[in-house]
Amino acid sequence: MTTAQKKTTQSQDVLKPVEDAVTAGKEQFENVVKVGNDAATKQYEQAANLAKEQIEKGSSAMFKGYGEATMLNKANIDAVVKASTIATKGFESLSRELVDFTQKQIETNVETTKKLFGAKTLQEFFDLQADFARQNFDRLLAESAKVTEMSVKVTNDALQPIQAQTNAAAEKVMKPAA
Repeated sequence: MTTAQKKTTQSQDVLKPVEDAVTAGKEQFENVVKVGNDAATKQYEQAANLAKEQIEKGSSAMFKGYGEATMLNKANIDAVVKASTIATKGFESLSRELVDFTQKQIETNVETTKKLFGAKTLQEFFDLQADFARQNFDRLLAESAKVTEMSVKVTNDALQPIQAQTNAAAEKVMKPAA
């Protein structure tokens, strides 16, 4: 073996531990990067899964709330429609009652006018007129009482569906709070 070959072999022998150390350091560095990468990926996946679960829960609750709100609004509209129908029928009855009363009053007025024109004395005329005024007043009071009673009944009947829906809605709102 020549000297040059011996020096090369000795250089290689001296450098071998350095190269081994560099290789080991490189492998260790790659392992640290790989472990860090794996840990970061795992944490990212956990965060993504947690966010996905929260979004699904929130969406489910939101759509459930939306569905309940829609059903509540429909029930509210149904109650208003029912109340309006009751009120309309009640006002029809009130209108018929008032038309009947007015028609009877006109007939009574015509009859009384004929009697007044047929009066033979001034005293008979004033007696007929006083009797007519008293009867008109009594009929007006009776009719007013009847119309007031009908109006109160129509109002109460029309408000009943709205009140029932309001109570039902209040129960739904208070139930989750309790």
